[in-house]
Amino acid sequence: MIRTRKLTFVALAAATAVTLASCSSSGGRQDSGDDGGAAAGVADTERMTIAMVTHAAPGDTFWDIVRSGAEDAAAKDNVDLNYQGAPEAADQVNLVQSAIDSGVDGIAVTLAKADALAPAVQAATEAGIPVVAFNGGFGEWQETGALGYFGQDEEIAGEAAGERLNEEGAQHSLCVIQEQGHVGLEARCRGLDNTFGGTSEILYVTGTDMPSVQQSITSKLQQDPTIDRVVTLGAPFALTAVQSVGEAGSSATVATFDTNPELISAIQNGDVEWAIDQQPYLQGYLAVDSLWLYNTNGNTIGGGQATLTGPSFIDSTNVDRVAEFAAGGTR
Repeated sequence: MIRTRKLTFVALAAATAVTLASCSSSGGRQDSGDDGGAAAGVADTERMTIAMVTHAAPGDTFWDIVRSGAEDAAAKDNVDLNYQGAPEAADQVNLVQSAIDSGVDGIAVTLAKADALAPAVQAATEAGIPVVAFNGGFGEWQETGALGYFGQDEEIAGEAAGERLNEEGAQHSLCVIQEQGHVGLEARCRGLDNTFGGTSEILYVTGTDMPSVQQSITSKLQQDPTIDRVVTLGAPFALTAVQSVGEAGSSATVATFDTNPELISAIQNGDVEWAIDQQPYLQGYLAVDSLWLYNTNGNTIGGGQATLTGPSFIDSTNVDRVAEFAAGGTR
C-alpha cells in the first residue's frame, strides 16, 4: 500500500477542453466571433493577465501538455496567459520578477529549485499578486507564501514505483535523474529506494544533451548486466533508455515517470513497461483556473494542503483508453 499523508486529493475528471478558433500571442486562445462578446462557455469577467513560469527545458514535450491545460483554462476564463519556461533557476527568477514589474494579476510557477525561487514568490505576494505553485516544490510551496499547490507528492510517487518493482520481482534498478539538484526528481528516486527491496542506484545525466544521456545509460548497462529495471523520470528519457537497452544488449526493462504521445505508443507496443502519470494537463489547468477563481471570487483550493493530481499508473491494462486523450494533447 502507498503510505498516506494529510493531504487533499482531488479526483477530477478531465476538464472539458474549450476549442476556439485562434490563439493570442501570449497563449490564451480567444473567441473569433463577430459579436464582440464572449462565446458560450467563456467567462464574461473582466479580462486579466496571468503569468506562468516553468522550469521547462527546450524540447521537453511534457511541458506541451502542461501548457495545453493552462491555455484551455485561460480560454475558458477570459485570461491573457503569458507562458514562459527556462531550465535555469536564475532565469526563472528573472521571469517572475518581470511578471511582477508588468503588474500581472496572478503568477503560476514551478518550484523545482525552491530555494532560489522563494524570494521572488515572496516579492510577488508582497506586491499584492497572488501566486500558486505547481508541478515542482511539493515540500516547499507553503513556506514561500503561495496560495496553493497542484501536483503530486514526488516521494510518494517514487514509493509507488518501488512497490511496483517489488511486485514484478525486480532485483536491481537504475533510477536516471536528468537534472541534479531538482528537488522533485531527487524525491522520486529517494522514494523508490525507500520501498524497493532490491538494489537501487542513481545515475545522473545531462538532460539537455540527449545523445549524452543515451551514451551514459548504455555504458552503465554494459558495465553492470545485473540491472534489470531502468526507471527514468521523463518520457523523452524513457524512449532514449529503450534505445540504450538495445544498444547495450541488456535484458533490462524500462519504466518511467510522466508521459507524452510517443511514450503512450511505447507502452502499447511493449517497449516501456509502465508510466506514472501526474496529469500535467490538469496541473496547468488548475493553476490558471485557481488564480481566476481567487481574483474573481476569493476562492482557494486545497484547504491549505496540496491538491494532488497523481500518482497513477498507465500500463497495458489502461493504455488504450489513455491513448484516446493523448491524441488530443491532454495526456
